[in-house]
This record gives sequence, structure tokens and C-alpha cells, in this order.
Amino acid sequence: MLQQTQVAAVIPYYQRFLSSFPDVASLANASSEQVMAHWSGLGYYTRARNLHACAKRVVHEYGGVFPHQPELLADLPGIGRSTAAAIAAFSYGARAAILDGNVKRVFTRVFGIDGFPATKVVENDLWLRAQALMPEADIQSYTQGLMDLGATLCTRTKPRCNDCPLQKRCVALATDRIAELPAKKAKKAVPTKQIRMLLILDQSNQVLLEKRPEIGIWGGLFSLPELAFEKDKTVRQVIGQVQHAVQEFGEPDSIEELNKFTHVFTHFKLEISPYQCSLKSKAYAVSEDTHVWYPLEQCNAAPLPAPIKKLLGWVAAVQNT
Repeated sequence: MLQQTQVAAVIPYYQRFLSSFPDVASLANASSEQVMAHWSGLGYYTRARNLHACAKRVVHEYGGVFPHQPELLADLPGIGRSTAAAIAAFSYGARAAILDGNVKRVFTRVFGIDGFPATKVVENDLWLRAQALMPEADIQSYTQGLMDLGATLCTRTKPRCNDCPLQKRCVALATDRIAELPAKKAKKAVPTKQIRMLLILDQSNQVLLEKRPEIGIWGGLFSLPELAFEKDKTVRQVIGQVQHAVQEFGEPDSIEELNKFTHVFTHFKLEISPYQCSLKSKAYAVSEDTHVWYPLEQCNAAPLPAPIKKLLGWVAAVQNT
């Protein structure tokens, strides 16, 4: 959970997650929907899918006990080389080198390494240094100290160089390049994608949710049915397109365009145009593999992306006013 998410945001999710899945066996035996519901709002949903898959493999292949060897840990879903080394070092005292973002920052500054750390050449250099610097004993204290150094002193902005035990050998400090290192990735223009979403409500105020593919944005979560965004369509043409799509699920009664909103991902912005559609009557059945009717008032507990959950919460609140 702490990968790509701040501690303050993680804590309530972490507590709920451990309450529901207190051990690796309970997580392995949980359904995908249960796991994704506990992750809804944290983003980067591949992490949750990998965590679930990892628990299943640990139970089925290792009898519910994580392996000791870093190379076996790194083979599990969602566990990279550095995380595998950290698990092995802290859990089993294995002598293994870590290289997380904080450690990369410490090394690039202390040794004055130019270039973006994620490039292959620079990363290989950093791994060689990480392995060469490992002590022969007490790997846990060394690893924790190195992580804490980057997290508390050698921070991305406003580093506390005067308190750093490595200040006398730090190349970046000696050459006044603290702000320049590590080198930043060249910025690219963030494209905007547009979609239309259907917020379909039946007579009993249930909303139609559609399960998204495992691969791609919001993978494995439920969301609202989508329509491709075609430019240069008149309002009448768009309403006709929406009406035609809704007919698959029932007889439309009313269609209302709601306010557009934008959700920002790492590599692009998604502009969403939602259309609220009420049905006179519902189609006899929908495919249970891909669609489900869900009570609108209970959507806060559903495995939904945060912006969709917020939209449905707003609609429910408007109905109650």
C-alpha cells in the first residue's frame, strides 16, 4: 500500500484490510471482489491484484510461509528485487541489497551520479554500489538505517544536510548539486482522453455496474458502462447514442446529462461525461460475468474506482435532498 501512496492515506485502508484479511491464508481464500473493495480509492489497482495473486501462490506453493531466499521472493507477483531483499533481510536476516527510491536518492547524491536513476545504465551502477556496500553482519540495522536516512534526512526537498552522517563525503553537497540530484525525468505533455459513461438506474434505484477487464485502468474493479467519445456530435445525436446503448438493459424513461469531471492518472487525464438514465422497465437479465445491478445507497462499499464512487455518492445525496 505504501508504494506510490502516502502513509497518512494508507493507514485507514491498512487497518481495514488487516481486519478482514488477518493472515495470508484468509487473503488467498478471499474473492477478487472482496479484495478490490478494500482497495477502492487507493489507486494503482495492479498492486491489489498482485497482492492477492501473491497470497495464493504463497499458500499453494509454500504452505503459507513466505520463502527465505530473495530470488524466490522476487518471483512472486508484485514483489520486485528491492522489496524481496528488504523482506529477506528484515524477516530472515538474509544478506541482500535494497535499492528503493529513498536509497537511490542517497546514493546519487553521496556519489554524485548523474542521469535519471530509472535508466538502465544508472540503475545498474546503483545496484553495484548497493551490493558492494553491504556489511557482513547486522544487515537489518544497516538496511533500516539506509532507508531512514533517505526518508528523514536526505529527503527530496529541504534535505537536512547538517544532520547527515554522510555530509563529509557527499559529492552533491560538496559541489552544490543537492537540488539537481537525483536527475529528474524529462516531462512530457499529459494527453487528455474523453469518454461518456452511463449511470443507469432501475425502478428500485439500483445502478448498473460493469466489471472492467483485469488489464488496464481500474482493472478488476466495477465501474459504469462506457461509450466511445465521438467528436462533432450534436446534443441530439449524443442522446440518441446514449438511448440506443441503454436499450440493451431496459426501456429508457429519462436521460439527463450530468456535469463533466476530470480524473488525473499518471500518464493522462480522463474527462468523463456522465449521463443519468432512468428505466421504465428493466431487461430480463444481464450477463452476471460482466454486469451487476447494485443498490445505489450501498455503492460506498462496492469495489469501485474513487471518482465513480464519488459520482454515485453525489447522485444518492441529491436524491435524498
